[in-house]
Amino acid sequence: MRILLASKIDPTTIDELSKQHEVSTCFDGTQEELIAAIPGNEAIIFRSGVQISRPVMSASPELRLLIRAGSGMDNIDLDYVNEKGLTLERIPQPGAKAVSELSFAFMLSLARELLKTDRLTREGAWPKHQVKGRLLTGKTLGIVGYGNIGSRVGWMGAAWGMKVLGVRNDAYPFPEIDVSDHDVEFTDLDDLLSRSDFVSIHCPLDDTTRGMIGARELSLMKPGSILVNLARGGVVDEEALLKELKDGSRLIGAATDVHAAEGPGEISPLAELDNVILTPHMGAMALEVQSEIGGRILALVDQYDSGDRSNGAETTEPSNVENN
Repeated sequence: MRILLASKIDPTTIDELSKQHEVSTCFDGTQEELIAAIPGNEAIIFRSGVQISRPVMSASPELRLLIRAGSGMDNIDLDYVNEKGLTLERIPQPGAKAVSELSFAFMLSLARELLKTDRLTREGAWPKHQVKGRLLTGKTLGIVGYGNIGSRVGWMGAAWGMKVLGVRNDAYPFPEIDVSDHDVEFTDLDDLLSRSDFVSIHCPLDDTTRGMIGARELSLMKPGSILVNLARGGVVDEEALLKELKDGSRLIGAATDVHAAEGPGEISPLAELDNVILTPHMGAMALEVQSEIGGRILALVDQYDSGDRSNGAETTEPSNVENN
C-alpha cells in the first residue's frame, strides 16, 4: 500500500510501516505541498496541525483510507469523506489519558503559582511567604465537554475530592469513563461557569462551539477562578480572555494548549501575561501515548490491507465525532 504521512508519528511506527508499505512523508505541509505529495497514495495518516481538505484528498483518486492519529476532526473535510465513501479511522483513547493529566498539571501549576515562584527562586528570592497557593481539594471543577477526555478529568477530579460539574452534547459519543464511577452533576454552561472554581474545556470545535466562551461567558465566572482550554483555540475568544485576565476581578489565571493561530512564528495575544501558561498543542505528546497510537496505526493498516474492513475498533462515523 502507498501511504502518505502528513504528520510526524512515533519513529518506530514509521520504520515498521516502511518494511511492508511504500511510505512517503509531507510533515505539516501546506495545501500546495500536500496536493503535490498525495497523488497515487491509498492512505493518509495525520494529526492536528494539517488540513486534510477536499482539494488534498481529490488529488489522489486512489485514496481509500484516512487515519487520524488522535481524535479531533475539525481539520478534515468530512463532506468529501462521506461523498466518496472513504474509510476514516480515529484513535481517541490513548491521547485522552495524556490530555486529562495535562489538565491537572495546568490547574495545579496555576493554583500553586508555580511559574511565579520558580522564577523568583531562580532570581535568588525566597518567596515562601508571598505565595498565595490554593487547594484543588474541596473545590468545584466544571468540565465543558464530558467525553473521552472530559470524563477522565471528572474521574480524576472526584478522586482529588472535588465537586464535579459537567456539560455535554448528546450528539457526541458517551464518555469512555462510566459516570457511575464518580459523582458528576450535569448542568448547562452558564450554571457551570458561575459555580466552578476551575473550568476545563474539552469540547469539539464545530459551528455550535466556535466562540462559545466569550466576554459574556467569562463575566459569569467566579472571582478567583481558573480557566483551562485543551479543546481547540476557536472555542475561547482569546481577546475577551485577555481583557478578563487583565481586569483580574474574576479569573486569576488561565492555561491553554490550543490557540486560534498555531505553528512556528505565531505568538498568542496572551503571551504578555505572567498568570497564563501557553503550550504548543502538545496535550497528547507523551512518549507512552505516541507509542500506543503507533501500535494502533499498524493494526489498522494491516486490517485494511488484509481486506478486513468490517470491525475497526476505533472507527467513528465522520458525522458523529468528539474532539479530543
